[in-house]
Amino acid sequence: MKIFNKLSIILVILCVFTSCNSDDDNSVEVIDTSSLTFKKIGTFTNGFGNEGYAEISAFDPLTNKLFVVNPNDLEISVWNLSNPTTPVPGTDITVDGIPNSVAVSNGLVAVALENSSNKQANGKIATYSSDTQVLLNTYTTGALPDMVTFSPDGKYIVSANEGEPDNLYVNDPEGSVTIIEVASGQTTTTGFTAFNGQIINNNFRVFGKGASLAQDVEPEYVTISDDSKTAYISLQENNGLAIVDLDTRTITELIGLGTKNHLLSQNQMDASNRDDISGNFKNWPVFGIFQPDAIEFISINGIEYIISANEGDARDYDGFSEEERVKDLILDPIAFPDAATLQLDENLGRLKTTTANGDIDGDGDHDEIYSYGARSFTIWSTAGNIVYDSGDFIGKKTFELEPMLFNNDEGDVDDRSDDKGAEPEAVETLKIGDKALLFVGLERTGGVMVFDITTPSSPVFLDWMIDNSDIGPEGLIAIKASDSPTGNDLVIITHEVSNTVAIYEVK
Repeated sequence: MKIFNKLSIILVILCVFTSCNSDDDNSVEVIDTSSLTFKKIGTFTNGFGNEGYAEISAFDPLTNKLFVVNPNDLEISVWNLSNPTTPVPGTDITVDGIPNSVAVSNGLVAVALENSSNKQANGKIATYSSDTQVLLNTYTTGALPDMVTFSPDGKYIVSANEGEPDNLYVNDPEGSVTIIEVASGQTTTTGFTAFNGQIINNNFRVFGKGASLAQDVEPEYVTISDDSKTAYISLQENNGLAIVDLDTRTITELIGLGTKNHLLSQNQMDASNRDDISGNFKNWPVFGIFQPDAIEFISINGIEYIISANEGDARDYDGFSEEERVKDLILDPIAFPDAATLQLDENLGRLKTTTANGDIDGDGDHDEIYSYGARSFTIWSTAGNIVYDSGDFIGKKTFELEPMLFNNDEGDVDDRSDDKGAEPEAVETLKIGDKALLFVGLERTGGVMVFDITTPSSPVFLDWMIDNSDIGPEGLIAIKASDSPTGNDLVIITHEVSNTVAIYEVK
């Protein structure tokens, strides 16, 4: 018995020094995110021209290739990132159509292709081998496939088919979602006709000229749950989300996202580019329509969330436009007794708003004012409830850190204040140790803001990754350390205005 006790003590001591824990393989490193650094280690310019030669990108860890959407050259540009500090151009892929999006999984590249001769006609998804870059298959989608992604398990390819109308608003195809089972090639394109005639609550917008709900819905972006069973689709113009059951290939629910009250203290904004004051933050009687562009699914401590970049977007066609400045609205005199003051250019007069919302009683004047986007990112429950919204943080923080970039439009400070501000465009997440990071791309101001969202209700700002040579971030991807050629986590930002691709390393 004494020998056993002594042996036990020795084993315990050995375990202390050798970390012999049965759960050691599943342990998570504890990270202090305040000590993380985000350093630009590589860059390249894609294509030759003013802009539009680099939009969305996707990385394949099996071949270390980066695939970049290049719609101007009708190709997917290919770069070797075996050494990310010195990217090497490869053999580009010429595609049959206008490429809008690209995704990679298990050595398979999927490209969303808009019909080049008729934007309102069906598009397609083309797949290629990442290694040989040979065309493998093509699949028909609905009109204007705008975003494509793989499910995390690689079983499905899913595309959001925007179905935009033509400029005269005569031909308005239905929006749809295409689901492709990779192994069998079975393809299902499902639309929204089952929801025709329904009223979707919480400021879900259906307002296109003569459009049914199925025509009016314009799927923008796709994110998929970790278990590969549910897809979430942002419906930007409609201010909503669609939920798709991938097993049954059906759209199960539409969710309205509500609005943001800019009279609340945390939701101030600079609403004018003609007030001669950059960073002129005030509260205004305006409701912001969230209208997310990119969205991202993440699970944190077993709870599922959707994160949105609330860019905003207006329908503005020759045949139909909802866009109007506040100074050109007829404001209800009871709701807005100070209308004349509000409609001055230095106040709300310049703010772009919608004529599709706001006439509550149908008497021809506006009882409420609605602007595009929320100038923020939002963390939602998967049921569409707000867990956290960044309020006016993006505007105020960018002004604090770099006032010359505030609501900037390629060098013109404050020029976007009357539109949608910094225009949060892209979101991406990355888990490092026990922490969850969020990256938010700002289309107008430029750069990517970094937050620690380990506690989703209380994100912490960490950094703003920005280089003035990079303009108009459009695509944003994170590469985890285990897939990275450097052995460290990477963030790759694709810029549609400067045509540059920036590679940042996280340490």
